[in-house]
Amino acid sequence: MSGRPKPVILVSGLPRSGTSMIMQMLEAGGVEILCDGERAADDDNPKGYYELEAVKGTKDDPSWLDGARGKAVKLISQLLYDLPEGTPCKVIFLRREMGEILASQRKMLERRGGGGAEGDGDSDVEDAEMSRIFETHLTEVLSWAKQRSGLELLEVWHAEVLRDSARVAAEIERFLGLVLDVSAMGATVDGGLHRNRAAGVTAEDYMDADEEEAVAKRLRDLGYL
Repeated sequence: MSGRPKPVILVSGLPRSGTSMIMQMLEAGGVEILCDGERAADDDNPKGYYELEAVKGTKDDPSWLDGARGKAVKLISQLLYDLPEGTPCKVIFLRREMGEILASQRKMLERRGGGGAEGDGDSDVEDAEMSRIFETHLTEVLSWAKQRSGLELLEVWHAEVLRDSARVAAEIERFLGLVLDVSAMGATVDGGLHRNRAAGVTAEDYMDADEEEAVAKRLRDLGYL
């Protein structure tokens, strides 16, 4: 990276896909983390959220990027679109079975006082629709990211981190081109936090305006926008 600006290290994906887990790994490995601690640890993320409030306003004010070179920042997938063109960044993009993501989101919504109750038939219908919309969003954002100037992408599956954290840590080290404490990274992974397991659902079409708003509403309800 000599002679070139250090890229921003972005940890991205859908909410509840394992982004905080990767931030913990990066911190343990020796990467400087950029977060503000405004969102405190709770039952949904007992080890902390590792969030930076400023990223929510990236579209109108991307100035936080000036102090983020070479540091790791968590940025949900919807906000990747707001990055200024040509921003040098390396994105670790978390993937997880959609049913697990939605189960985790629903528990989080219930704790926040929103969403249907367990076993509610309407909730099942909503989850099926959100599965379709989120899968479409992932197809769209990953296609966009792979063509975006200045952006490099590594997809990491949540289940693989739990299954073989040492291998994933080494893969992240190679992707970032840094010398990291891979052993410490692997040791941070807590398989006991894998509490929501379910089957996934896929989709084929890109999102329309109503679907985009459905994603935005879910993210707002979860506190990510």
